[in-house]
Amino acid sequence: MIAASEPIQRPSEAKLLVIGRGGALEHWPRSALVELLQPGDLLVANDAATLPASLAGTHVETGRSVEVRLAGRGSLEPNDVGRFLAVIFGAGDFRTRTEDRPLPPEIEPGDRIRLGPLEATVESLEHHPRLAWIRFGGAVDEIWSGLARHGKPIQYAHVRQPLALWDVWSPIAGPAAAFEAPSAAFALSWKMVSAMRVKGVELATLTHAAGISSTGDPDLDARLPFDEPYRIPGYTADAIGRAKERHARVIAVGTTVVRALEDAALTEGLIKAGTGLATRKIGPATRLRIVDALISGTHERGTSHYELLRAFVPAGTLEDMERQLDSRGYRTHEFGDSILVEKAVEEVRPGGGELR
Repeated sequence: MIAASEPIQRPSEAKLLVIGRGGALEHWPRSALVELLQPGDLLVANDAATLPASLAGTHVETGRSVEVRLAGRGSLEPNDVGRFLAVIFGAGDFRTRTEDRPLPPEIEPGDRIRLGPLEATVESLEHHPRLAWIRFGGAVDEIWSGLARHGKPIQYAHVRQPLALWDVWSPIAGPAAAFEAPSAAFALSWKMVSAMRVKGVELATLTHAAGISSTGDPDLDARLPFDEPYRIPGYTADAIGRAKERHARVIAVGTTVVRALEDAALTEGLIKAGTGLATRKIGPATRLRIVDALISGTHERGTSHYELLRAFVPAGTLEDMERQLDSRGYRTHEFGDSILVEKAVEEVRPGGGELR
C-alpha cells in the first residue's frame, strides 16, 4: 500500500473497501458510505481530540536532546495530567523514520527532562530503555498550558510537512484525550451525519485515549496497544441496548471504539456506562459481543490494528483484502483510505462449537 503523505482528512478521491459478512469484497468511493448503511444502524465514534503529545527537550543529567512522546495515562480526568507513560527518543524529529530514531541517553529513575516550560521527573522504566513513566511538576493549569504552548502532534515521516493540531482533530473532536488521532472519524462530516439522520441511522460517541501506533522498536511495538482509559456516556450505552433489541448493527468507527466497547461489555449486547481502562488486546481469539462491523483505516500486517481485524474475519479474507488494497492503490496511515468490515458469519462445526 501507499503511505498517505498529505494531511487531508476527506479527499474527494478517498476509497472504501467493503468486506461483507460472507467475505465478499467490494470497492466503493468513501463518499458513498451512507449508501452502505441501513436504517436502524448505530455508528459509535470516538470523540477524543488529539493532544499535542510530542515534546522536544533536554535530558538534564546529560544535556542531550530528546523527544518525549506521551503514550498513556491512568484516567481521563482533566486534573489527572501529572503522570504519563512516555516513549522517549534521542535527538531528532519526525523527519527521520521512527524505526531509525536513536535511543535516548541512558535514563534512570529520578532523572529530569526539561520540556520547554515544563519539567518532568522519570518515575520508573518499563523494562525498556525507551519506555518510562514520567511526572510533570507544577499545577494542573500550568501543565495544560505547557502542553498547549510547547507540544506538537505526534507525527511520522510519511507526512512530509509539520502537522498542525487542527490537522489531527476529527470533525466531532471534543475532550482532549487522544495521544494520536482517532483517525477513522476523519471520514465523517456534518453533512454525512445529517444524511445518516435522514436515513434513520444513529450516531453516538464515546471518549477513548487513542494510543500511539508505533514506537520504532519491534519488541516494544509487540506490546501495543498500551492500556487506554475510556468513558462511555449513558446515552451511548442506552443506544447500544436499543440497537441490539431491534437486531440492528452496531458499527464502530475506529479500532479504539471496538476496544472500549468490548472492554465494557457486560453480556451479549449490553455494556456498562462510565469510565474504564482497556487492558486486553483484541485479536483472533476474541469473541466480539457488542460490535457487528468496523469502519477503519487500512492497516499493515504485523500492527496491533491489523491483529484486531482478525476478530472480525478469518485470515484468508484478510489476505484477500491485502491483495486488493495493494492492486487498487489504496493509501494507508491516518490520512489514507478506509475499510468497512462486517463480522463474519459464524458457522457451526459438526458436533457443536463455532467456526469462524
